[in-house]
Amino acid sequence: MSAQTSRYESDALPTETVDVVVIGGGAAGLNGALILARSRRSVVVVDSGTPRNAPATAMHGFIVLDGTPPAEILKLGRRQVREYGGRIVFGEVATAEPAAPSADGDLRFTITLADGRMLRARRVLVATGLRDVLPEVPGLAGHWGHSVVHCPYCHGWEVRDESIGILATGPASVHHAWLFRQLTDDLVFFTRGTELDADTRARFAARDIRIIETDVKEVVDEQGALAGVRLTDGTFVARRILAVATQMQARTEGVEGLKLPMEDLPGNTGRRFASTLAGATEIPGVWVAGNATDLTAQVGASAAAGALAGSHINALLATADTDAALAAAQKATG
Repeated sequence: MSAQTSRYESDALPTETVDVVVIGGGAAGLNGALILARSRRSVVVVDSGTPRNAPATAMHGFIVLDGTPPAEILKLGRRQVREYGGRIVFGEVATAEPAAPSADGDLRFTITLADGRMLRARRVLVATGLRDVLPEVPGLAGHWGHSVVHCPYCHGWEVRDESIGILATGPASVHHAWLFRQLTDDLVFFTRGTELDADTRARFAARDIRIIETDVKEVVDEQGALAGVRLTDGTFVARRILAVATQMQARTEGVEGLKLPMEDLPGNTGRRFASTLAGATEIPGVWVAGNATDLTAQVGASAAAGALAGSHINALLATADTDAALAAAQKATG
């Protein structure tokens, strides 16, 4: 699931090679760009305008900015990056690939946009985010981000004391139930084929969580509002909120040419870019940050990861600059 934000004025693409291209204009990408720009690095952010939280009316769980609409946070972030000389380009990356190194052996990458424009960079920060894959239940997707939620920390306070249904997508949904039970006394667990052992059933009973094993046929709404679910036997179960542990997939479109290693999370819960310290990857010159590599990160954690990656990139670029200067000096005096 993804939605596009409103288009905004895009900066001109530089013709010269820049220090860093950031692919992704969410919290991780913008904060990485901010750190780099403040270090006087030439940086370009390529933003497709499809943040994961676009359907949400407000972002929660990040001190100071709690309750702020996601679009406002991104707008402010873009402005701040630009204040330090960073450029923001509205567009989609078609390809990102390693290129021939510079004359002094420094790394180079070529990023081509969907409209054919091209960027060249010394380093790349991938902050493409993730895509939430919802179960194929008719009527579910239309309420995503409002009455259909996934994160108790992002949406929990807003749905407190409501009648909530957990639409199970696998074993991880059991843990989901414990978290949402903290928020309401009226919780129903729709198993949708998920096996529950005797211990889990006893725990559900102890917490007054009702179990429904008949499969869900469709989500029912009334005048645009979620009213509940219809089971395959025709029974209607009234619910105001549905919680779903989505399958989370890192967005890989456009960056396949970088050949970044990926890994699956346990229980078929998601797939992410593999990374190590500060978002470094096995591919020299490429870092990842935010939901593309940390599938459960909220906005604050994603922003922090972007800042860490940005500082790491700047440090290694400083070393590369010094190596090149030393080699040039030795050649001149040689």
